[in-house]
Amino acid sequence: MTISAENLWLIPALPLLAAGIGALTPRTGRGLAAGAAIGAMALSFIVSCSALCTALANPAAHLVFNFSWFDLGTSTLRLGFLLDPLTAFMCVMVTFVGSLIFIFSLGYMKEDANFKQFFCFLSLFAAAMLGLLVANSLLLLFICWELVGLASYLLIGFWFHKPAAAAAAKKAFITTRIGDLGLLLGLLWLYHSTGTSLFFDDGQGCLESGVITTLAGQTVAGGLVLSTAIGLLIFCGAVGKSGQFPLHVWLPDAMEGPTPVSALIHAATMVAAGVFLVARVYPLMEADKLLAAVPVHALTVVAFIGAITALMGALIACAQNDIKRILAFSTVSQLGYMMLALGVGSWTAAIFHLLTHAFFKALLFLGAGSVIHAAHHEQDIRSLGGLKGKMKITFVTFAIGMMALSGVPFFFSGFWSKEAILHAAHEWDVSSLPLYAGLCAVVLTAFYMTRLVAETFFGKARSSNASHAHENSAVMTMPLVILAVCTVLLSLVGTTACPWLQARLAGTELHSSLSHLTEGIGLMLLSIVLVGAGLGTGWFLYGRKLRLTAEANDPLTVAAPAVMAALANRLGFDELYAATVGRLNSAIATIADLVDRVILDGAIRLLAGLGEMTGLVNRSVDEDGLNGGFDTVSESLRGTGLRYSHAQTGRPQGYLRTIAVAFTVLVLLFLIGGAR
Repeated sequence: MTISAENLWLIPALPLLAAGIGALTPRTGRGLAAGAAIGAMALSFIVSCSALCTALANPAAHLVFNFSWFDLGTSTLRLGFLLDPLTAFMCVMVTFVGSLIFIFSLGYMKEDANFKQFFCFLSLFAAAMLGLLVANSLLLLFICWELVGLASYLLIGFWFHKPAAAAAAKKAFITTRIGDLGLLLGLLWLYHSTGTSLFFDDGQGCLESGVITTLAGQTVAGGLVLSTAIGLLIFCGAVGKSGQFPLHVWLPDAMEGPTPVSALIHAATMVAAGVFLVARVYPLMEADKLLAAVPVHALTVVAFIGAITALMGALIACAQNDIKRILAFSTVSQLGYMMLALGVGSWTAAIFHLLTHAFFKALLFLGAGSVIHAAHHEQDIRSLGGLKGKMKITFVTFAIGMMALSGVPFFFSGFWSKEAILHAAHEWDVSSLPLYAGLCAVVLTAFYMTRLVAETFFGKARSSNASHAHENSAVMTMPLVILAVCTVLLSLVGTTACPWLQARLAGTELHSSLSHLTEGIGLMLLSIVLVGAGLGTGWFLYGRKLRLTAEANDPLTVAAPAVMAALANRLGFDELYAATVGRLNSAIATIADLVDRVILDGAIRLLAGLGEMTGLVNRSVDEDGLNGGFDTVSESLRGTGLRYSHAQTGRPQGYLRTIAVAFTVLVLLFLIGGAR
């Protein structure tokens, strides 16, 4: 079964329809809202699988369907849908993982009073993300990009009665808007320079070779070529959405939302959007790679931002105690790995890691949600413990996700995708720093995940909530099992010996051989040793001698209290931004308030006074002068007329008497005048 690009709209339209049904369903219609959401995602998954079959039939092709949206003067604004392996794999992943998260939510949110609204928001989120994936237009992608931001705001702040959740939602929305401003400027500049926002359009699209060559041949301020400037602006949007340094601060706070939201945002959808965006516009980002004279290359910036983020996220995760925050900073670190891969020139390795990460990180977040739900919403790993025997399914599946994230060889997908990134960084001839940052993050990832598992599942329960924990129902554990199986099976599609997924993404021939395993074997062995060192150190500090009470000192805190305090405080980025950007914003707001109240309001009051004075003068001249004089004359004429009207009796006798008297007077005057 195949599907054409013309029908790709069905993939986001089905969840959007479910969101509409959920919005119109009364609060008591819990079953209808949840059923519509899960059913729509399942149907979208089927359509996505059909799209994948179509894309794999000719992986090198870009199947498009473009259409006119509206006319603007003499030009027509066009949008479109794009079907290629990148789109298809992403759609399959989002719909499959999203369906499992939706099913898990049935159990996790069953007691919530706003159950119906939750599934409505989930469907809206999924529809926006899927619309972003199928877009063949940067404008359509941007529209869906902003809808993702809106839906994330609704979901992160879903428990709006909690001040922390409301603050986290605002923080996520505002922080990502900063990056989105750069994306919008890049979009407008690209449209101005090319006359189109379509990616592919019979050789005229903005990602096609002729247009890219033109952009790379134009120089702007500072010696940057036009393609680099636009690419860096677009990358700003990816920095915000994918939680890259320095806009990473919103992502850990997003943990205030329900755990299924954390799994959806941090695994399969929102944070993946930034990586997908850079991969989608990769021809634009790499257009300057052969130009030696440019001051900075776009992909170099991407690589170093990714390396900093990968190392920073791993370091901070080592000092966190909230189970969800540890996984959140892990997500920051893993997204840094993906950006690192994009920057060093291997977008296929980045997407491979994105896909594997979606499965094992969704597994870990849902596993954390299972723990939190069973332990009566206890999230501090210091207060957990002893859950291995109480929650066997959750423990085994969580351990699989932990080993995949840590890069344990050879049966876990995370190992192969991370190795692909490290090998790409090793072959990058610009700098070795991203490779070193990635290797350091390998050790730290294995360490903090071992700490997380040891503190949560081993030893004895260290709180009443943990002591009363029990395994959850099948509606919550079955998604964990399915994700764990997929985490293992995905290791078969992207090994060094048989990189099937990477070949399909790039549209190239598959060259599989066991001899490929020996290429870069030294780096692979080093990576395995580092993973072992992280696991061993974590177990030595936290597994060998288990915590007895929640208040017991952390071994690392005892050894390096200042360092751990800084890491626990997330390196003070929030305080730094509050002291700089926050104060600058407050100062600007204060100045704007003064300008508004003193200058603008003063000017308005002055104009109002002038207007009032003019009105008084006008009233004096008009009413006292013109109207007064006119009224005086009118009264005089009225009095005269009134007196004259008394003579108008209407009686002929009176008129005759008046005429006779007048005639007599005239005769007398005539006679007197004649006698003289």
